[in-house]
Amino acid sequence: MQLKIINGELVDQIKDLFESRLENPVELLYFISPDDCDTCAEAEQLLDEIASLSSKIHITKYDIIQNLAVAQKFNVQLTPGLVIAGGGKKAPVDYGIRFAGIPSGYEFGSLIQAIVLVSGRDSRLKPGTRRQIKELAKPVHLQVFVTPT
Repeated sequence: MQLKIINGELVDQIKDLFESRLENPVELLYFISPDDCDTCAEAEQLLDEIASLSSKIHITKYDIIQNLAVAQKFNVQLTPGLVIAGGGKKAPVDYGIRFAGIPSGYEFGSLIQAIVLVSGRDSRLKPGTRRQIKELAKPVHLQVFVTPT
């Protein structure tokens, strides 16, 4: 039997959060590279454990080489790679949320929060912030890098 990554007490907290806050389906698009990915199996197990906590979370798994067109569509270049999208009847709704690498440590909380936000279909940005974003004249590419140290 494989050991669980998420302990029992945390499982209960996440389950409660998902039951009270998940409004709409969420699609986790998970990209792996079987030949060159030291943490893909662990990341996959983590995502499987998270998805098991709510029927509103679904995972679709892709080999980044065999499914290159899908990876390019969602601009995924690194593995393990994760896109958190709104579950749609026809296709996932892309909100631009990506994780590269295993979302552990501090990133784990960000992952759970991102799932909740996507489920609500609202960024919760203040009206002033939304206005400023609308006024941007050209696209902005924002990346946040975290290293486990």
